[in-house]
Amino acid sequence: MLEQFIKIKNSALAEIQSVKNSAELEALENKLLGRKNGELTNLLKGLKDLSSEEKKSVGQAANDVKQTIESAMAEKKSELARAEWVKSSEKESMDVTQPALPSKSRGHFHPITLVQNKLEDLFASMGFMVLDGPELESDYYNFTAVNIPENHPARDTQDTFYIKKHPNWLMRTQTSSVQVRAMQKYGAPLRAIVPGRCFRNESTDARHEHTLYQIEGVVIDSGINFGNMKAVLEQVVKNLYGAETKLRLRPKYYPFVEPGVNGEITCVLCQGKGCRVCKQSGWLEIFGAGLIHPNVIKEGGIDAKKYQGFAFGFGLDRLVMLKYGIDEIRVLKSGEMKFLEQF
Repeated sequence: MLEQFIKIKNSALAEIQSVKNSAELEALENKLLGRKNGELTNLLKGLKDLSSEEKKSVGQAANDVKQTIESAMAEKKSELARAEWVKSSEKESMDVTQPALPSKSRGHFHPITLVQNKLEDLFASMGFMVLDGPELESDYYNFTAVNIPENHPARDTQDTFYIKKHPNWLMRTQTSSVQVRAMQKYGAPLRAIVPGRCFRNESTDARHEHTLYQIEGVVIDSGINFGNMKAVLEQVVKNLYGAETKLRLRPKYYPFVEPGVNGEITCVLCQGKGCRVCKQSGWLEIFGAGLIHPNVIKEGGIDAKKYQGFAFGFGLDRLVMLKYGIDEIRVLKSGEMKFLEQF
């Protein structure tokens, strides 16, 4: 048997040297060292039939043969890899003396997307889920479920685009339509934001558009109060406009919260001193918020006596305009490259 091992070694080394490419080397490796039918593998299996004394002498020699063949295989593999790399490089005909080519212009995120991503990261760090909802919405989720039943006066302020021959379907006017959907799916406790596109049937001007972006936020748990809401909203405005930005809440009616407030921050243009944009008040309104109305919580299938919550809504377009000093809302969706290249 010892002679057989020596014979395989000499034959294998000669074949390895004559290999011309990686495919041939792989085939030879399978022929010699394959687990099932490799020549050396089969011979090694016969060691079990030898006596104890023969196993010591033949076994050591067999191990040396195997290591020699594997070492030769590895060396040949490296040699072939180097040769193939050189051959590939020659085909590319790279001219290292050629001057650098002008770089191609690359796109970047829209300013609305930049602010949205920043807010999503902030809320995610506070344990909020980021949810999505349909833009083509039912009358129930867009209005009725958030305490705006049919013939309610608040509907007049949110006229939208209805689907012809399908009066119960419309283009959503607010991302608040996902509030009850989220409650029905996740229950309580709940912390989530809903960024997305909304639509309203109104005339466009420097501050109004028929298509707008919002971020809705909702928190439901036991023991929720106004202090919790203000703490979260203060983090948002300081994250967007700086640590010195102040926030104040003023009472305002919204049908889906009780009580409701307007959120105002110190004017980012005049730092609260008073200017034309803030009408000399030093404050700018940027969101609406309040404690969720019990009727809305009930529509979500949650016990309104056990759980409370707060909700808030930011107009993303308005946040972007304030952050970057933009005084014309229509440029945000104009597709004008001269405008977009500034960001």
